[in-house]
Amino acid sequence: MSPETRRSASQAGAIFAIVADIMALILGLWILMYLLDANRANAFVEFIHDAARWLAGWSHDLFTFDEQWARVVCGYGLAALVYLFVGHAIANRVGRH
Repeated sequence: MSPETRRSASQAGAIFAIVADIMALILGLWILMYLLDANRANAFVEFIHDAARWLAGWSHDLFTFDEQWARVVCGYGLAALVYLFVGHAIANRVGRH
Protein backbone atom coordinates (compact mmCIF):
# COMPACT_ATOMS: atom_id res chain seq x y z
CA MET A 1 0.00 0.00 0.00
CA SER A 2 1.43 3.37 -0.97
CA PRO A 3 1.98 6.01 1.71
CA GLU A 4 -0.68 8.24 0.14
CA THR A 5 -3.30 5.48 0.23
CA ARG A 6 -2.38 4.64 3.81
CA ARG A 7 -2.74 8.31 4.81
CA SER A 8 -6.16 8.51 3.13
CA ALA A 9 -7.34 5.37 4.92
CA SER A 10 -6.06 6.75 8.20
CA GLN A 11 -7.92 10.02 7.64
CA ALA A 12 -11.13 8.17 6.77
CA GLY A 13 -10.78 6.10 9.94
CA ALA A 14 -10.26 9.26 11.97
CA ILE A 15 -13.45 10.76 10.50
CA PHE A 16 -15.45 7.68 11.54
CA ALA A 17 -14.01 7.89 15.06
CA ILE A 18 -14.76 11.62 15.36
CA VAL A 19 -18.36 11.20 14.17
CA ALA A 20 -18.89 8.36 16.68
CA ASP A 21 -17.38 10.48 19.45
CA ILE A 22 -19.66 13.43 18.64
CA MET A 23 -22.73 11.20 18.60
CA ALA A 24 -21.79 9.69 21.98
CA LEU A 25 -21.02 13.17 23.34
CA ILE A 26 -24.50 14.41 22.40
CA LEU A 27 -26.11 11.40 24.07
CA GLY A 28 -23.95 11.76 27.17
CA LEU A 29 -24.68 15.45 27.35
CA TRP A 30 -28.42 14.79 27.25
CA ILE A 31 -28.11 12.22 30.06
CA LEU A 32 -26.22 14.78 32.14
CA MET A 33 -28.74 17.54 31.37
CA TYR A 34 -31.63 15.24 32.26
CA LEU A 35 -30.07 14.17 35.56
CA LEU A 36 -29.27 17.78 36.47
CA ASP A 37 -32.82 18.84 35.52
CA ALA A 38 -31.78 21.34 32.86
CA ASN A 39 -34.29 23.97 31.73
CA ARG A 40 -36.06 22.36 28.77
CA ALA A 41 -37.28 25.74 27.55
CA ASN A 42 -33.66 26.65 26.75
CA ALA A 43 -32.90 26.42 23.02
CA PHE A 44 -29.57 24.61 23.53
CA VAL A 45 -31.12 22.02 25.86
CA GLU A 46 -33.97 21.52 23.41
CA PHE A 47 -31.50 21.05 20.53
CA ILE A 48 -29.46 18.48 22.49
CA HIS A 49 -32.64 16.64 23.53
CA ASP A 50 -33.97 16.51 19.96
CA ALA A 51 -30.63 15.32 18.59
CA ALA A 52 -30.23 12.70 21.34
CA ARG A 53 -33.79 11.46 20.85
CA TRP A 54 -33.15 11.06 17.13
CA LEU A 55 -29.82 9.29 17.70
CA ALA A 56 -31.29 6.96 20.32
CA GLY A 57 -34.59 6.35 18.57
CA TRP A 58 -33.89 2.63 18.33
CA SER A 59 -33.04 2.31 22.05
CA HIS A 60 -35.53 4.81 23.49
CA ASP A 61 -37.77 3.10 26.06
CA LEU A 62 -36.02 -0.21 25.44
CA PHE A 63 -35.86 -0.73 29.20
CA THR A 64 -38.90 -0.53 31.44
CA PHE A 65 -37.55 0.55 34.81
CA ASP A 66 -39.95 2.14 37.27
CA GLU A 67 -37.83 5.28 37.54
CA GLN A 68 -37.67 7.59 34.54
CA TRP A 69 -34.04 8.55 35.21
CA ALA A 70 -33.00 4.88 34.96
CA ARG A 71 -34.75 4.54 31.59
CA VAL A 72 -32.99 7.67 30.31
CA VAL A 73 -29.56 6.57 31.53
CA CYS A 74 -29.91 3.02 30.17
CA GLY A 75 -31.63 3.87 26.89
CA TYR A 76 -29.45 6.78 25.87
CA GLY A 77 -26.35 5.28 27.51
CA LEU A 78 -26.72 2.06 25.53
CA ALA A 79 -26.99 4.04 22.31
CA ALA A 80 -23.85 6.02 23.20
CA LEU A 81 -21.88 2.84 23.94
CA VAL A 82 -23.04 1.18 20.72
CA TYR A 83 -22.09 4.22 18.65
CA LEU A 84 -18.67 4.37 20.30
CA PHE A 85 -18.00 0.66 19.88
CA VAL A 86 -19.23 0.38 16.30
CA GLY A 87 -17.76 3.71 15.19
CA HIS A 88 -14.32 2.95 16.54
CA ALA A 89 -14.42 -0.61 15.22
CA ILE A 90 -15.16 0.75 11.74
CA ALA A 91 -12.47 3.40 12.17
CA ASN A 92 -9.89 0.78 13.10
CA ARG A 93 -10.91 -1.46 10.20
CA VAL A 94 -10.84 1.38 7.67
CA GLY A 95 -7.58 2.74 9.05
CA ARG A 96 -5.88 -0.63 8.62
CA HIS A 97 -6.66 -0.97 4.91
